[in-house]
Amino acid sequence: MSDSDWTDAIVGERMAVDQQFAAEVRDSPFSNQEWGLIMTAAEFEIADADDPEDARIVPDTDKVAGIMPEVEKMERGMGGAPAGAGGDSGGDGDGVFSSVKDALGVGGDGGGEPDRMDEAEELLERYAETLQEHLIEKGRWEQVRIAYQE
Repeated sequence: MSDSDWTDAIVGERMAVDQQFAAEVRDSPFSNQEWGLIMTAAEFEIADADDPEDARIVPDTDKVAGIMPEVEKMERGMGGAPAGAGGDSGGDGDGVFSSVKDALGVGGDGGGEPDRMDEAEELLERYAETLQEHLIEKGRWEQVRIAYQE
């Protein structure tokens, strides 16, 4: 039932899904590097594994919230914040004020992180659905579902 046991058994399928899912990532608000970081924090489970009809792969995003500040840093480092080419190290003082407002949750920009978290969760859910569809298509879903229960 450990995450790594059943997911280790489907490494090849995950690689295939990663390739086919690349278009979804390109159309998302995340760069490939940001998505890679999100995926390292995400874990997958099989909900209702004991019910062949209702069982489905779902993302556990508890750890994703913890890495979202790093994802945000990556975005800013890649030009996601167009104003101020120097990023947070600019000398106008606005960066410090904005950081304090963001930390307090009162800045206009501070609402961006929950939105990005929601977007990450939605993309992870679509990835999980794509992975399950792939496993069904390859005839491996039932085997994986049973392995998860053990």
